[in-house]
Amino acid sequence: MKKDNSFENNELTIISSGVVLEGKLKCSGNIRVDGTINGDIYAEGNITVGTNGKVIGEINAKDLTIGGKVDGIVRAQNKVILEAKAILKGELITKILVIEAGAQFDGTSKMTSAEKIPIKTPQTINLK
Repeated sequence: MKKDNSFENNELTIISSGVVLEGKLKCSGNIRVDGTINGDIYAEGNITVGTNGKVIGEINAKDLTIGGKVDGIVRAQNKVILEAKAILKGELITKILVIEAGAQFDGTSKMTSAEKIPIKTPQTINLK
């Protein structure tokens, strides 16, 4: 089995429990959210919203795993996983969607090939 090495950057940015971030977050690596983000997140790698994590805003990533609460627009080039305690309200655009038993999803979803998903990356974002 061929391993996907298309994203070899192992950087991890952690927004810890108790941290509240207001504004836009962009990262060339991976992000884990266990705190609260009121704003948009752009990652070239993967984003994980932990069971205590909360995001209100737009999320753009390669792969996205949600275990907490997200309210907004979610775009993932490859896959979105909604874990059992996840709550997602809003719009979801991805190639692959996995919803575990117990997860809540209230909104719209669009399944499309990765080439058609308009993912915003830190290089295409002007955060002035």
